[in-house]
Amino acid sequence: MNAASPNPEGYCSHNPATGARIRIGVMGSAAPIADPQLAAQCRGLGHAIAENGCSVLTGACPGIPHEVVLGAKAANGATIGISPALHLKEHITTFNSPYKEYDMMIYTGLGLMGREIINIRSSDIVVVVGGRCGTLGEFAIAFEEGKLIGVLTGTGGITALLPQLVDALDKKTGSEVIYDADPGNLVARLVQRFQSTDYECSCKATSCGCCEQGVPCPKIGPRPPDR
Repeated sequence: MNAASPNPEGYCSHNPATGARIRIGVMGSAAPIADPQLAAQCRGLGHAIAENGCSVLTGACPGIPHEVVLGAKAANGATIGISPALHLKEHITTFNSPYKEYDMMIYTGLGLMGREIINIRSSDIVVVVGGRCGTLGEFAIAFEEGKLIGVLTGTGGITALLPQLVDALDKKTGSEVIYDADPGNLVARLVQRFQSTDYECSCKATSCGCCEQGVPCPKIGPRPPDR
């Protein structure tokens, strides 16, 4: 796909296990963006996600995640919001959050911290941009649960500290972390890795439903032994 042109209708990258469109969750600070360069990087990330045929999933908040959503919509991308609110009224009046740019909004009623685990578990791939303590919590959940994680470097916040943090954790969870300063390169690398035949994740399905029970699926590979 040419990064300069919008995503044509109907093009999407599929989860090889389920056939569904890949969902890339973007985690970052909800604070207003003062740096125009950071805003441009976020828009570029959203554009790249759409160009690669994936859906953008965020916590439906302002700041960094919303700029990514705007970039995705400019390229005809699909967007999903995981709201901390009980309903649209609370989403707008209590959390002061955007909603018009989302194709699908899920109201969790769990509050800001409670919805973090929904954000991560609903994402096939997680991308961290800038971020503060809330983003750090989302990274920790994603890492612990073996997710494929991308870090858009050069965006400030916790991203500069994550390489040292991962080394200090010294824990094999199955998670893979990919670092890149270019939004287009980062998304392309993540999608390629996610769709590769040797990629393993604790959340990866062992059956796509297209084969008989117990029969190895050609999309996924042999069924692992029961534990």
